[in-house]
Amino acid sequence: HPNITVHRSEVTEIPDGPTIIATGPLTSAALTESIQALTGQQHLYFYDAMAPIVVADSIDMSIAFRQSRYDRESALGSEEGDYINCPLNKEEYERFVQALLAAPRIELKGADKELERYFEGCMPIEVLAARDPKALAFGPMRPVGLRDPRTGRRPYAAVQLRQDNVAGTLYNMVGFQTNIKWGAQEQVLRLIPGLEHAEFVRLGQMHRNTFINSP
Repeated sequence: HPNITVHRSEVTEIPDGPTIIATGPLTSAALTESIQALTGQQHLYFYDAMAPIVVADSIDMSIAFRQSRYDRESALGSEEGDYINCPLNKEEYERFVQALLAAPRIELKGADKELERYFEGCMPIEVLAARDPKALAFGPMRPVGLRDPRTGRRPYAAVQLRQDNVAGTLYNMVGFQTNIKWGAQEQVLRLIPGLEHAEFVRLGQMHRNTFINSP
């Protein structure tokens, strides 16, 4: 566009005048310091986390089932639904939460540990469970709108997996961001019915995002 000029160089300070800062999660140290001086450290960053991804063929479909909440039609027009659901009864849910809370986490270091805080939209599941053991059943594992075809009833809790690639060979565990150490993470996740033999191509992990907590 003739009215747009592109300058390719590192920006280390916030310039004067109206400015849009869109540096992404990997903001350079110099610009981070400039933003920090303006906003204060307590408003500069949060921890974000990624959810595990599972190989579709490793999900036990004799236990898991395809269904969208309230039997909504899938995005592709299929009546099967967009999600694979792994149902849990109360005992299975409580066993999972106990293992989750006992699992070792990757520890934050130094000042990061003192300022530990998370983006509420991507809260690690172990942090949610630590707040209240029933929190997951009302959050990412809520069973509302689902019916287990094996029992004909709504399960106590459910883990939803959403297609992650075009080929449909990979599924993302919806809302299952976590910072549990990888070895323990596999053991805990395989307590979920239908995922006992799950093959993970990516495990959950946490990373620091630099952005301003503002309206």
